[in-house]
Amino acid sequence: MRKTTEQKSFFYMFLLYLCGFFLFLEWLYPLGDITDTTGLSIFVFYAVFCFLISIFQIRWWVSFLLKGLGMLVALNLLFAGPGFLSPEWFTLVLQDVAHNLTALFGREWYALTPLFRSGLFLLLIWLMSYLLHYWFVVMKRVLLFVLLTFVYLTVLDTFTIYDGGMAIVRIFFLSFIALGMANLMKELNSESLRLQKMRKNPIWILPLISMVLFSTLVGFTAPKFSPQWPDPVPFIKSTAENAGNFEGGVQKVGYGEDDSQLGGSFVQDYTPVFEAVAEDDHYWHIESKDVYTGKGWETSAPPDYNQLDDFNWELTRTFLPSVETEAREAHVEFMGETSINKLVHPYGIYSASTLSEADFFYDVVSNSIQTRINNEVVSLDNYTITYEQPTFSLTDLREAGNNDPFLDDKYTQLPDLPDRVGELAEEITDAFDTRYEKVKAIEQYFGTNGYAYQTTDVPVPEEDEDYVDQFLFESKVGYCDNYSTSMVVLLRSLDIPARWAKGFTSGEVKSFNIGRNGDQDLYEVTNANAHSWVEVYFPEIGWVPFEPTQGFSNPTDFQAEMNNNDELDQETAPDTPEQQEEQEQPEQDVEEEDDTAASAANDNDGFSFQFNWIFFTVVAVVLGILLILGYRKRFRWQAKLVATKLDRTDGPQGFQDAYHFLIKLLNHYGVQKQPDQTLREYAQQVDNAYHTDDMKKLTSRYEQMLYQKEYSHVQRRDLTQLWKDLIKRILG
Repeated sequence: MRKTTEQKSFFYMFLLYLCGFFLFLEWLYPLGDITDTTGLSIFVFYAVFCFLISIFQIRWWVSFLLKGLGMLVALNLLFAGPGFLSPEWFTLVLQDVAHNLTALFGREWYALTPLFRSGLFLLLIWLMSYLLHYWFVVMKRVLLFVLLTFVYLTVLDTFTIYDGGMAIVRIFFLSFIALGMANLMKELNSESLRLQKMRKNPIWILPLISMVLFSTLVGFTAPKFSPQWPDPVPFIKSTAENAGNFEGGVQKVGYGEDDSQLGGSFVQDYTPVFEAVAEDDHYWHIESKDVYTGKGWETSAPPDYNQLDDFNWELTRTFLPSVETEAREAHVEFMGETSINKLVHPYGIYSASTLSEADFFYDVVSNSIQTRINNEVVSLDNYTITYEQPTFSLTDLREAGNNDPFLDDKYTQLPDLPDRVGELAEEITDAFDTRYEKVKAIEQYFGTNGYAYQTTDVPVPEEDEDYVDQFLFESKVGYCDNYSTSMVVLLRSLDIPARWAKGFTSGEVKSFNIGRNGDQDLYEVTNANAHSWVEVYFPEIGWVPFEPTQGFSNPTDFQAEMNNNDELDQETAPDTPEQQEEQEQPEQDVEEEDDTAASAANDNDGFSFQFNWIFFTVVAVVLGILLILGYRKRFRWQAKLVATKLDRTDGPQGFQDAYHFLIKLLNHYGVQKQPDQTLREYAQQVDNAYHTDDMKKLTSRYEQMLYQKEYSHVQRRDLTQLWKDLIKRILG
């Protein structure tokens, strides 16, 4: 009878300690994402080894020897050297220890070797196996470690690239199981006579697990509110880094008229500015500027506004009559306390009307339209715009010459620049002849040369430093102002007329198929949609918008014609010299690279499978074959849960979560994302591994959603199918 009771007690203690072990593993999993730690599986294996020895309460000296030997084996696996436990091996280890002890006493932390640091980490795992046994099994005080684990993962999820979404769910499940068991076992010990039957019968565990599992599933699948406040992390980071530095302070994103000093970080602000009813996506243009000062943008002359009437709206057209257009109408209504005393309008505007007696005045230098009532500048609450939406012919753009008889030198004006700016422009466009090809080459340059879209940690140029030069060669991080200004300057250094335009992107669709004919959509435009882009002049065509900013797409319509050599495409872009060199490689080399990538992916998959099989075989000794099967199918279950959420969620949050899960799944199956990889580079790696282009499409839509807040019901259906197809390829 006593033996049976001890077996029951050990069973409960083992389950409780097992919960503590899995909680401890949640501290190890993020290391692969937030550090350069390799061989994470070896650390996990060593943790399993130490925890098994602790739970079986082996004699202390045997435990010490076993854990010490396991530590040496782990170090040998991490850093393969001379024969294990050979004299040379011991000599190497002792020399390394002596070197690091000297560095420790001398406080030379940078001199610590990877072998020594790994040894310290393994020692920490060793000590944690004792500590958790004391907390969970002896004292049954689980709450402190649970709270520390929650805090640890939420901080990592907030301030690092680690996605702790599923980890939080796992912790919730494990911690409530552990808390329930610990508290009930305390009651069993204190009320042994009344609860003797419950101590002998483990059936009480099933209601506990069922209740926690049900609560977890409800919390995971239930609808959730979107964030109610802007993300405070960029503000916290930028404020801490720029404290005391006024020039490098954090700004608030939105439209402003003073662009003389560009640069610095900003905090996203999703406060609505206006709502618009329109048929298509397009830029909402406000003004253009033509003088680059080396620090920002100004206009070449004071504003000279002339009143518009029924006969001279043609002055506002930025393209020539030869461009094909289609009549459109849009209604704009401002929200809240927003005050913009200029029209926000699509390209091709030729009239505007409002219920109030407003007049409209046009400045030809800034290409802006001012609103006045009784000759006083005002901000209108709403107005209706009629415009001719242009469609630019790619054939005409390619055939456009370089003679600009109607332009003066102000659109090629530049201050004194470092020579390397002009040299870079020549290098980018050296392989191209036409103006359009040169423009496209510069527009696409940023996407293939390590530049990153970033709103935090964006530097402000020093007094003697040029804004564009700093971005092109020093920081390589920034937002739309950095990209658009740099493209204009690079074009002007080639004597290609260009200017800087600003306003808003199209915004997010809130309602579909509304308006008088049901052919319009309702767009919400917020401060976060404030944007700048590039306008380039083409003879016999006019000013054409271009979009160099990473993650943004040009909503302007371009039409490609069919000819004998090219297939019909949408805005076919010229290849950069790097792309041409890749295309000129022999086909055999490309196939060998693909085979190598596929082989590497298969090798990683095999290692992952072996790791899971060995690890959960140990767990199966206690929990049985059911838990093994459940764990091995966990990604399929998670994929089904994420797919269900994706199908039921109308907003972009569902697709964002699905995209993050996809990256996590790919990392697990061997297609690792490196810290220095952009999403587009990683998407190309994934597509090469699985012989598809689904990841590229998903990434493109994800970047549009993330940076432009563009997401619609039609997109959701297409993206859901792409996501499911790629998941099937990965899971097999």
